[in-house]
Amino acid sequence: MAWVLRPKVVGVTIAVLVVAIFVAANAHFFFVAFQSQPDCIEHVKRGEGGEGKFAAASPAC
Repeated sequence: MAWVLRPKVVGVTIAVLVVAIFVAANAHFFFVAFQSQPDCIEHVKRGEGGEGKFAAASPAC
């Protein structure tokens, strides 16, 4: 008897692969987001701004 792929099995397998890729990609995004820390840049201090200048809400440095 020849091996015949059942449509339901193929569909479930594809769905599982899509979900696994989605979860792995999001896990990578979270990992990169928490591991990277951008350098501090000069910014306007709170209360020292002028027209068109904005201060950081809560600077990390």
